[in-house]
Formats: sequence, structure tokens, C-alpha cells
Amino acid sequence: MIDLELIAIFKNLRSSPDLSAKIVGDKINGSAQFWGTKYGVVCLVNVKGLPKQKFLGLHIHENGVCSPTSPPNKFSEAGGHYNPTNALHPNHLGDLPPLYSNNGHALMAVLIDKFTINQIKGRTIIIHSQPDDFTTQPAGNSGERIACGVIK
Repeated sequence: MIDLELIAIFKNLRSSPDLSAKIVGDKINGSAQFWGTKYGVVCLVNVKGLPKQKFLGLHIHENGVCSPTSPPNKFSEAGGHYNPTNALHPNHLGDLPPLYSNNGHALMAVLIDKFTINQIKGRTIIIHSQPDDFTTQPAGNSGERIACGVIK
């Protein structure tokens, strides 16, 4: 049975988010918005300018810095995946479901109880060039960091 309270949460996403991030990269722009609920955090990601027709890794990273640098270390100041419990990948608190680029655009909403609003404030959200394989240590072999946003 569908929980009517959860439906109400998603219907109210028009209200101001608790946190948000402007996501930018070469030709990539968009946003991530976060709402804290009693069920967990609702994360809404809306991005344009992505590589077409492919899955892309998406993670919360440790540090709140998105200074672009040259590949392959682009956005390296963001640090690794947010992982305060030292769990193996894909059980980092910052591991998110992948994005799917539909002709360069991705829209994803997910309810996730791995972290709270307070735990991700001041960190970054990173889009990677490859899909997360959910196996390879330490970060799922997700490729280059192609876009970044500081969560405020």
C-alpha cells in the first residue's frame, strides 16, 4: 500500500528546499535540492549538458570545494565519497543512485535514509563520467568528475 504521507512529501517539493547546490561543469549546469523528512532526505537532481544516453555516477563528497582543475583530477578538492563510517563501496553514506542522461538531460528524485540534512550541509555533490559499478573499491570506478556543486 502506498503511504499517503510520502505522497504528500513529494507533492510539497515546490516549497523551498532545506539545502541546495548549483551543479556546474564544462557545458553542464543544473541543481540538486534536498528536503529533510521523517523518512529520510528527498534529493531532487535536475541537470543539462550531460553526455548523451548513458548512466553516470552520482555521489556526495567529503569537502565543500568545487574548484575546477585539469582532468583527470578535476574537482579533486572535493575529496572522496562522504564515508564517516569507513564502509566499503557501495555502502558509503555519500553513495547515491546513478543519473541517466536522456539526450543530455537528467532528472532524478530519490528518498534516501543514509544521511541527514545536517550531515551533508557544506559537502559537495559530484557527477562522474561513467556509471558506478557498485563493486570496485574505493569509489565504484565511476570515472572523471565532470560536474560539482557545493551543498548549502
